Amino acid sequence: MFIVGDLIITVAKILDIVLEVYKWVVIIAALISWVSPDPYNPIVRFLHTVTEPAFRPIRRLIGYRLGPIDISPLIVILVIIFAQSFLIRSLIKLGYKLGGG
Repeated sequence: MFIVGDLIITVAKILDIVLEVYKWVVIIAALISWVSPDPYNPIVRFLHTVTEPAFRPIRRLIGYRLGPIDISPLIVILVIIFAQSFLIRSLIKLGYKLGGG
């Protein structure tokens, strides 16, 4: 059973790293959006392509009800923090319970 525990712990740690990187991508995309960037810049296009699928459903659900301020990046960051704090930690604890580590 220890192999399953180690596998769960490893998957949880990799998922935590991916979520941390994505959180920083969202932060960078939000900061860049404040300065009206060139939409043809490859970095701006990459950030838009990577973050827009997460922002779009939130914008559809909430819209821009706080005036011109887009709060979808904030909500995505909060969801990522929740996933890291609850889901990832729960997976790691489950992995240790199964004899991993």
